Amino acid sequence: MEDGDWVMVRPPTERDLWNPSLVDTESSKPLKLTFSGPAKHWTDAIPIGNGRLGAMVWGGVKEETLQLNEDTLWTGNPGNYTNPNAPEALTQVRKLVDNGQYVEATAAAVKLSGAPSDVYQLLGDIKLEFDESHLKYAEETYHRELDLDTATVRVKYSVAGVEFLREHFVSKPDQVIVAKISTSKSGSLSFTVSLDSKMHHNSHVHGKNQIIMEGSCPGKRIPPKANANDNPKGIQFSSVLDLQISDSKGVIQVLEDNKLRVEGSDWAVLLLVASSSFDGPFTKPSDSKKDPTSESLNKLESIKNLSYSQLYAHHLDDYQNLFHRVSLQLSKSSKSILGNNLLKTEKVVSLVTNSDFKESEDEKISTSERVKNFQTDEDPSLVELLFQYGRYLLISCSRPGTQVANLQGIWNKDIEPAWDGAPHLNINLQMNYWPSLPCNLSECQEPLFDYISSLSVNGSKTAKVNYEASGWVVHQVSDIWAKTSPDRGEAVWALWPMGGAWLCTHLWEHYTYKMDKDFLKNKAYPLLEGCATFLLDWLIEGPGGYLETNPSTSPEHMFIAPDGKPASVSYSSTMDISIIKEVFNAIVSAAEERTVQDGQLHGKLHYGLVFTTVSMHIGWLSIYLTW
Repeated sequence: MEDGDWVMVRPPTERDLWNPSLVDTESSKPLKLTFSGPAKHWTDAIPIGNGRLGAMVWGGVKEETLQLNEDTLWTGNPGNYTNPNAPEALTQVRKLVDNGQYVEATAAAVKLSGAPSDVYQLLGDIKLEFDESHLKYAEETYHRELDLDTATVRVKYSVAGVEFLREHFVSKPDQVIVAKISTSKSGSLSFTVSLDSKMHHNSHVHGKNQIIMEGSCPGKRIPPKANANDNPKGIQFSSVLDLQISDSKGVIQVLEDNKLRVEGSDWAVLLLVASSSFDGPFTKPSDSKKDPTSESLNKLESIKNLSYSQLYAHHLDDYQNLFHRVSLQLSKSSKSILGNNLLKTEKVVSLVTNSDFKESEDEKISTSERVKNFQTDEDPSLVELLFQYGRYLLISCSRPGTQVANLQGIWNKDIEPAWDGAPHLNINLQMNYWPSLPCNLSECQEPLFDYISSLSVNGSKTAKVNYEASGWVVHQVSDIWAKTSPDRGEAVWALWPMGGAWLCTHLWEHYTYKMDKDFLKNKAYPLLEGCATFLLDWLIEGPGGYLETNPSTSPEHMFIAPDGKPASVSYSSTMDISIIKEVFNAIVSAAEERTVQDGQLHGKLHYGLVFTTVSMHIGWLSIYLTW
């Protein structure tokens, strides 16, 4: 107050509440992953992404590769995820379990297995080739970094006294991968750029400064090199590379109709856009009306008048709105950054992003060295870096409107990636999204909810045909087509109908964080209701009079049966019961919330006036469910 009058002070924005400049710089290091040389392995390359488009930056000097991904590139077509022979096999397995014949039940349960998921594919590569002088770069000048504060990769080195700088980022607002290459000496930038891919593709120069690459994914689960004549049409894709150079110096030449050569420029900016024909999990690629090349060219047309600085500003505004929501300082002299600054709301903190690339003394120690040194020097700032790197990865691989983060986020270099790059629902997919709420990135979880909705459609068919149950079910692994049937192979991993139930716990947790009534009514509650309905049908009365899950596995774990042999199939595993308890608690709480909200009794099992309390004794656990 001043002279008895109130002075209005604006509330602090999220950006005001966290800023690297506010951190105790004496005890904290910059939020950067640093490297002293080019990547030798894929895991040493640096990931960048906007949720849909991704790239891995290797940082090579004479030759550079940016490995590209687009999150809708998968093998296959929508499938039939039912097995009409499953009920008979289920009856056999249940009888064996009831008789304590767990080894035999494990063998018989293979009849319940299904087909494998489809496979996540890659887009291709941007290849940069520099002249022979780059082989003699000064190694001591090399520096490669990922700046988590700006989601920007920078590579710097010197050749014969001339400094070369590359900057890379992926813009969510403008849906483009951006790379800028510049030098400290005017007219000294020369290189060749091309697009390539391990997928079936062709590329050609378009106009004077663009390269178009068009290709396709296999229409079924076989590698492209074995492409069969009867292979159905798969997802089509297109990427377009646009090359811009300084106005005053430099020329662009076309080489071999599929490469562009830059000579004598001051700088160059590369823009990469990509699209696919994927039109949702229930539409065959052959029925898609989307034209990937037209979409890509239209996207480039929409951003053609934006300068590099404007593209970068759009990127920063979008990314930092998410990243700057959370700070973590574990250093000994840490101070309450949020608390101190909430008391100083009259101070407006402005974020100034300095694009100048200046390496501090701390950054000369590579991140890999810091990891090794952690055994003897438990540097808390490395823990801070790891925490924020996790948040960065989630922001970079999952955004509203994108596909769900798969087994490798969005990054993949292989046409046959490990475990197919597919979402695994027996912990991996859940782990991808555990940080979303406690790390204040709730929007990044939206693709998961869209995915659960698709799974519920196919899962209702699987539940009805395979298990003669209502509601919907999902098993251990899925793909872009929302596969819900069991995986191929042994029961120890394939037979696990709790995948959808575990995913549903994210729905209720999201509501408890956000208290979004529309989300509860229109998204969470219907999905929880369908899941709980299946679980009620899946629970059967066992020989001892208890309700149990049979057959039951603990994901990817074996046990020693009473006869001394290994088995994986029994009844009522702790995993099953824990998840079922959590889902039942969630649906009861959700029903109560909705009743409070609109005054109507909710519950698919009872549309009448009677409340019934059922005691479900499951092993040693009693769950009381009111519906």
